[in-house]
Amino acid sequence: MEWLFDPTIWVGLLTLVILEIVLGIDNLIFIAILADKLPPHQRDKARLIGLSLAMVMRLGLLTIVSWLVTLTTPLFSVGPISFSGRGLILLGGGVFLLFKATVELHERLEGVVHKHSESKAYAGFSAVVAQIVVLDAVFSLDAVITAVGMVDQLGVMMAAVIISIGVMILASKPLTSFVNAHPTVVVLCLSFLLMIGLSLVAEGLGFHIPKGYLYAAIGFSILIETLNQFARRNLLKSEARMPFRDRTAEAVLRLLGSRNAGETASDAQAPQAMDEGAFALEERNMVSGVLTLADRSIRSIMTPRSAMSWVDLEDSADDILAQLQETPHSLMPVCRGDVDNIIGIARTKDLISNLLLLQRVDDSADNGSLRKPIVLPDTAGVLKAMETLKRSHGQLVLVADEFGSIQGLLTPVDLLEAIAGEFPDEDEQLAVQPKGPGLWEVDGAADLHQLEQVLDTTGLVSEDDDYTSLAGFLLARFETLPEAGQFVEVDGLRYEILVVEDRRIAKVSIRRVDSAGPDERH
Repeated sequence: MEWLFDPTIWVGLLTLVILEIVLGIDNLIFIAILADKLPPHQRDKARLIGLSLAMVMRLGLLTIVSWLVTLTTPLFSVGPISFSGRGLILLGGGVFLLFKATVELHERLEGVVHKHSESKAYAGFSAVVAQIVVLDAVFSLDAVITAVGMVDQLGVMMAAVIISIGVMILASKPLTSFVNAHPTVVVLCLSFLLMIGLSLVAEGLGFHIPKGYLYAAIGFSILIETLNQFARRNLLKSEARMPFRDRTAEAVLRLLGSRNAGETASDAQAPQAMDEGAFALEERNMVSGVLTLADRSIRSIMTPRSAMSWVDLEDSADDILAQLQETPHSLMPVCRGDVDNIIGIARTKDLISNLLLLQRVDDSADNGSLRKPIVLPDTAGVLKAMETLKRSHGQLVLVADEFGSIQGLLTPVDLLEAIAGEFPDEDEQLAVQPKGPGLWEVDGAADLHQLEQVLDTTGLVSEDDDYTSLAGFLLARFETLPEAGQFVEVDGLRYEILVVEDRRIAKVSIRRVDSAGPDERH
């Protein structure tokens, strides 16, 4: 009984139990499928009886194989190598393990999924138990050969089989869930099979490999895999802190093949990116616009104050009428002297009617042509603005800052542009105009979200920055109002100032450069 105090034996027993459990998962899955053909109240009983009988059969196979490997009398020779009954058993078992492990690894690496149809008709109890026993006999061959290749003592082999079968009986469901959730564990155990199979082939050919080498390699691999599982769990915990909506958005964008999708999601969580040709660039941009809409502020999608069209009651009737005849807008803010002194919102046709009939705009309190302005703070989210627009019955929404100063206005078209891109009016030009391969002329007020999509880049939009336009992005880089001709290179793009007017950046030339070094300003 001295072998009971040998630490190598206990290491071999522990390793063999782990291998037997993992190798028995496929067997356990098939047994569950067979048991599901029975009525619900008989399934657990069938699993218990089937696995118990399978354990007896596995112990019998172990006894037979262990006896066969004691046949050391040479039967024939091939050159300098003599083959005995033991050598043939080890050689055949090693080849079998190499074949089985290679096939299993190929299926898992290629992503082959085994699907099993469910039978609606219940089968007989005895027939299902018999199928479980036969099936286990077939699936037990690799486990039996693995036990013979791992240890030399029959008692250790039997103890490992009994312990592994007991664990599978008591913890079949959580065990199956663990193995399915950790595919790298299965791949690692199949790699052990390759190593054990190679060892059996070597012994069958007369080359003895000490078991200690196998234990050391397996133990080191298990230690590395344990550290890998801890690292993966910590990564998943870190990702779980990201809002579920953000994780879903990144997964959808990666599925569409968007280059702007985040790269933080793990491979197990995020679907694999599809071929970019499966979805057009415009489709990916629209989906991206929808998914990021809730995170944007009104300031990022509104028409800014400098681009607003509004009616000044202090202008002459002829000037106002000429302005209205040239404007493509159906609604206009009506102000007195300054856009902050807002009187109301009026339809263009009502204003023209007043001017033609009254030679002035009627701003009296009982005038039905002027609507009370709807004002939202510039800190409100886009979804809040969307709900306000739904209740406004076609009226535009004014955006004000904390001091009550009008910063811009918002219409349903602005929301549509945030999703589908620009829809310029008759008096507007595209904010981003292609000028050639890798060259664009961009308005300083261009939205950074839209610019990221057009330039197919990332890094322009940041939650920590309070600007939403290209001009704000460049001012943060220059840290002063630049002059025409100055440029900055950021992430492989060269931004050159073309026009500066009224203390703002009006036009910018953007060119894609070959190298993406650190920020450079000139």
